[in-house]
Amino acid sequence: MTAELPFRSRLRASLPAYAFLSPWLVGLFGLTLGPMLLTLYYSFTDYSLLAAPEWLGLDNYTRLAGDPRYLDSLVVTGTYVLFSVPFELIAALTVAMVLNRGMRGLTFYRAIYYVPSLLGGSVAIAILWRQIFGSDGLVNQVLAIFGYEGSGWISSPDTALSTLIILRIWQFGAPMVIFLAGLRQIPAELLEAAAIDGAGKVRRFLAITLPLLTPIVFFNLVLQIIGAFQAFTPAFIVSGGTGGPSDSTLFYTLYLYQRAFGSFEMGYAAAMAWVLLLIIAAFTAANFMMSRRWVFYSDEGKR
Repeated sequence: MTAELPFRSRLRASLPAYAFLSPWLVGLFGLTLGPMLLTLYYSFTDYSLLAAPEWLGLDNYTRLAGDPRYLDSLVVTGTYVLFSVPFELIAALTVAMVLNRGMRGLTFYRAIYYVPSLLGGSVAIAILWRQIFGSDGLVNQVLAIFGYEGSGWISSPDTALSTLIILRIWQFGAPMVIFLAGLRQIPAELLEAAAIDGAGKVRRFLAITLPLLTPIVFFNLVLQIIGAFQAFTPAFIVSGGTGGPSDSTLFYTLYLYQRAFGSFEMGYAAAMAWVLLLIIAAFTAANFMMSRRWVFYSDEGKR
């Protein structure tokens, strides 16, 4: 039986491990947990960066309910999430199924479709998007060929948010790669047996492919909802940081930025940030609870 080492000996033996972990620990406490706890404190204060914070209690949180622009940002962000996430996942799954057919040059096409995911959230792509959907942009030039005079898609409150939803859908590359990996894991013998029994393509997709792919759908759904709630750059660049026209692109994060760095209401912005965190946590928890009804795990043999 091995005698237990003294505490100092065990500590000395663990020092190299802690040395390698130290960069991660510094990042966790100095760049993540520390700032989060600080913003939680600021959310209960009146803080402008230029003066010491003054304790307000729950005033910042109660003000949110009576702030019309805040409520508008909730509606805009909710609409953005509601329409962009499902269509993005449908586009990703459709392209993944096409690429899963064993076509030549698969690696090339996979890289091409993945590029928008790498560039879609960048400032350069947002500027390009503004040029494409501008009054003299590429979309209106194409419409002019067919005799239709298009309007300024970004300058109109009726269509500005739609252009940002299209931009989000265009970034389907990341979920597409995950769908493609999931499709490769579906046993081919199941599809072959179903085909022998007379099941058509649609029947095989609905009865075999889609149920076995539901864990991947669920994973992508959670990630994309979280990402959509955090969208900022496209709305900031396309609207010039105003959320216009008529607050039609006033995303939650953009309004938070305006209050924090435009009005220097750090306490109010911190309260908004924590409410956003709770909203995302609530959506994620709801997805996990509902997943018991529709996500199928083949290794457990139950939903």
